[in-house]
Amino acid sequence: MTHETATKALKFAALASTLFGLAMILALISPLRAVFDIFLDLVHLPLDGQQSLDSDSAHVLAAISGGLLVGLGALIWGITTEVYAKSAETGGRIILTGVLAWFLPDSFGSYMVGAWFNVVLNTGFLALFALPILLHRPDKQALAA
Repeated sequence: MTHETATKALKFAALASTLFGLAMILALISPLRAVFDIFLDLVHLPLDGQQSLDSDSAHVLAAISGGLLVGLGALIWGITTEVYAKSAETGGRIILTGVLAWFLPDSFGSYMVGAWFNVVLNTGFLALFALPILLHRPDKQALAA
């Protein structure tokens, strides 16, 4: 993957994180709530309609989580444009450290409370950030300079 493609992919991942976080927050006051009720039910397989955004605690955790995802997206966008675009090695190391620091405790906690399918979903989200970094190959012209 070229540096330009990897940079674009990381920006896409940052935008996806931001949009997902905003959708979580909007779900608290809009018809998007039905989508997140399904999402919560999905991470607690089987799909049985038992999980939803019904409690005050679920509302505040959705607001906090949504805000953190927006912040993560903005942070990775900034790192991608200001660091990764200039130094793929440094920017990639910062981004991978951050997303692994999210992935490991989130996945462990999800598994421990019986939401094992969230680990699968988290792995897909992790791939959005990790694959552009891991598949990046330095441009031959940049190596020759």
